[in-house]
Amino acid sequence: MEVVEKEVWQEVNCLSCANCCKKMSPTYTNEDIKRISAHLQMTPKQFKEKWLYREPKENDWMNRSQPCQFLDLKTNMCTIYEVRPADCAEFPHFHKRPATDYFYIHKQNIEYCPASMLMIEKLKAIMKG
Repeated sequence: MEVVEKEVWQEVNCLSCANCCKKMSPTYTNEDIKRISAHLQMTPKQFKEKWLYREPKENDWMNRSQPCQFLDLKTNMCTIYEVRPADCAEFPHFHKRPATDYFYIHKQNIEYCPASMLMIEKLKAIMKG
C-alpha cells in the first residue's frame, strides 16, 4: 500500500480536482468545530448554525452546502487549511489500517476522487500479477 500510495501522489494533484470539497462533505468532530470556530472568531454554536447541519442517520455534523464553504473555487485551495477538519486532513484515507477494513470508504471515494480510483487500479494490477 505504501509503495502504491507514493506512486499515486506522484501522478495526482489534488488542486487540479478538489472534487472532495466540491461534491462531498467531511464529518466535523467536536474538536474540529471548536478549533475552526475559534479560528473564525465564532462560538461553536454560531459556527454550527451558520455552516453545518446534523445528519440524521449517523448523527454527524456535515456541511449545509456544496461545494464546501471554505473552498476557494478560483484556486481549489482550502481557506482554513491549517485548521481544516480531521476528515479532510486524512482524505482519501489511504493510511487507515488495516486497509481491508476501509475498502468500503475507498469504494465510496472512487466516484469523486481520482487518487482513490488510481490507487484501486494499481492494487488490482498488482493482484493480477
